[in-house]
Amino acid sequence: MSKEFAFQLSHQDGKARRGVISTPRGDIRTPAFMPVGTAATVKAMMPESVAETGADILLGNTYHLMLRPTAERVAGFGGLHKFMNWQKPILTDSGGFQVMSLSDLRKLTEEGVAFRSHVDGSKHLLTPERSMEIQALLGSDIVMCFDECPALPADRDRIAASMELSMRWAARSKVAFGDRPGHALFGIMQGGLERDLRQASAEALCDIGFDGYAVGGLAVGEGQAAMFDCLDYAPDFLPQDRPRYLMGVGKPDDIVGAVARGIDMMDCVLPSRSGRTGQAWTRHGQVNIKNARHQDDPRPLDEHCTCPACRNYSRGYLHHVFRAGEIISSMLLTWHNLHYYQELMSGIRASIEAGGFAAFHAEFYAARAQGDIDPL
Repeated sequence: MSKEFAFQLSHQDGKARRGVISTPRGDIRTPAFMPVGTAATVKAMMPESVAETGADILLGNTYHLMLRPTAERVAGFGGLHKFMNWQKPILTDSGGFQVMSLSDLRKLTEEGVAFRSHVDGSKHLLTPERSMEIQALLGSDIVMCFDECPALPADRDRIAASMELSMRWAARSKVAFGDRPGHALFGIMQGGLERDLRQASAEALCDIGFDGYAVGGLAVGEGQAAMFDCLDYAPDFLPQDRPRYLMGVGKPDDIVGAVARGIDMMDCVLPSRSGRTGQAWTRHGQVNIKNARHQDDPRPLDEHCTCPACRNYSRGYLHHVFRAGEIISSMLLTWHNLHYYQELMSGIRASIEAGGFAAFHAEFYAARAQGDIDPL
């Protein structure tokens, strides 16, 4: 394991786990939700504001940053932390998912993936070695190995071939990562919804040896029930003494369900994307601020929330600025959503420490079943 990187598991309640990931740039309290700063920014937020919500770590994206402004340019500014003014830990994903979902004319070979940029059509080749080089140039604290992620549903042969290729790429990623004290490399489990393929993938990753392990290839079209069915067993194949990261998840009820199944880390663009489209997440579920019923409503989004949007502004005001297309709408709703997500994680951590996660789980779903104070 990389020097100066460690994971300490302090409490377990059922399968739910409470711990701390220690890095040279600071501790990450788990279970942790990572806001997504795809292009070196969490959209509509200042870095200081993201930190104020309680986030211990951000996620950056290899694919987007390699295309614009380029990893080499970021390195010239002293690395991603200095470039975007975020001094806490940063995890960068490997770029494999974005190559699959965003690129045209993708050609997959044993070497890697050749593709055209969605930005300007330029040609690129992303390999395990190049992904490790880019993430080293960015200076990310947690590096993800390069993998191939097929969209679901897919037939078993396609999933098996993809998983086996990803495991060969994982081994190459480990070699290319080298010895980087203070930085960690995570492997990514693949295998779709096939239990035996998930187990084979986990065994291959454990044989290679990583600082942490991700459950990849979920939240790609299979639906929550199928995802939870997979999470009922997949995390159990991974080492107890390493962090477990569920990639690209998700909605608050996805997060609570994932923690209940042994997941330690998650990320998703949903809080910021929802904020830009007039959706606010609360303990009762979603509030669609664009709806006309909010235009004369003096109440905050959530009377129990302490974020700036709820402390200082009414639903009526938020409805107005969203309808008017004002930038402050995205700023306030995104801040609220990120604050809500971090408050959710704080509540989850406290409940695990107290041995009361089952009660927290039940109360969470009961509040959401009640819905917003008024029907949407």
